[in-house]
Amino acid sequence: MNGTNFDVSGKVAVVTGAGGIICGVMAREMAKAGMKVALLDLFLDKAREAASEIVAAGGEAIAVKANVLDKESLAAARDAVAQRFGQVDVLVNGAGGNKKEASTSADMSFFDMPIDALKWVFDLNVMGAVLTTQAFGQDIAASEGVVINIASMASIIPLTNTIAYSGAKAAVANFTQWMAVHFNQNYSTKIRVNAIAPGFLLTEQNRFLMQKEDGTPTPRGEKVLAKTPMGRYGAPEEMAGPVLWLCSGAASFVNGAIIPIDGGFSAYWGV
Repeated sequence: MNGTNFDVSGKVAVVTGAGGIICGVMAREMAKAGMKVALLDLFLDKAREAASEIVAAGGEAIAVKANVLDKESLAAARDAVAQRFGQVDVLVNGAGGNKKEASTSADMSFFDMPIDALKWVFDLNVMGAVLTTQAFGQDIAASEGVVINIASMASIIPLTNTIAYSGAKAAVANFTQWMAVHFNQNYSTKIRVNAIAPGFLLTEQNRFLMQKEDGTPTPRGEKVLAKTPMGRYGAPEEMAGPVLWLCSGAASFVNGAIIPIDGGFSAYWGV
């Protein structure tokens, strides 16, 4: 039992979607804490840029191209990580996102939503996590390691307009709990599988919903800020601390949990 051990140095972590802002920040903070990080992304240039920054700062990192919806691509990525770092201790299923065409709006009726857009969101968020865990899960089982999924406030209660994203993130939360039980019952009682549920951050994927071109809040953005007791959006750096905690022995009895990181959003119902 390591309930006060926050040390993660020497652990090997794989982070998918690491070319993005949020997961890129997570990878940088992991490296600062002494972890060896493999940054996986479909867009290799962005992952390389983040990995280069880590190495320049004295950390250990590699960038690996990976399509989280392609088993052969993931197998090749696993081989590349194993060749450089050996056995994986931590997997962060960070690849995910939303698509404008999969959200209802004044210009997009629910009845007109393209099925391809809906499938794209479900596949990326849900199947991406499933397939990546299949690829790296045996390493996690062998190292009695940690899996961290990225859920959402939309996992807890569906958000208006974002039909596909809300449904997909609810599935990610459910998969997290299922996998926590399955890995413990079938492989090791020391494996931990959890998820973080970020509140509202301004990203390229949701900015069109939250902010006007002049930078002022949309009506939706005003509602979000009014329902967030801390009165602001979160920052990517604020996701990294809880992730590092979940990677460490300090979270040794945390399993199957969905951790809100939301400025109080999920605790406040407007009255």
